[in-house]
Amino acid sequence: MAHTIRDKKKLINRVRRIRGQIEGIERALEAEKDCSSILQSIAATRGAINGLMVEVLEGHVRFHIVDPDKDPESDQSTAAQELIDLVKTYLK
Repeated sequence: MAHTIRDKKKLINRVRRIRGQIEGIERALEAEKDCSSILQSIAATRGAINGLMVEVLEGHVRFHIVDPDKDPESDQSTAAQELIDLVKTYLK
């Protein structure tokens, strides 16, 4: 079973929260809220999308490429974990 199927409910809930954030930005624009408030909402939404990206990408690496937990001493496992850590750091 693919990781997106296994984690489907959790991922869909994250997408729904992001949708709510986007709708909040739309409402703020329609209500002509101040730009600093709108920029804060956009930044929060970007962070949420990055978090979703990290979660799906980590699952992809662990499920489709190599699971670094299965043989943590191998070069492939080390490289996979380094990639996961790098992406998490980059998207924070």
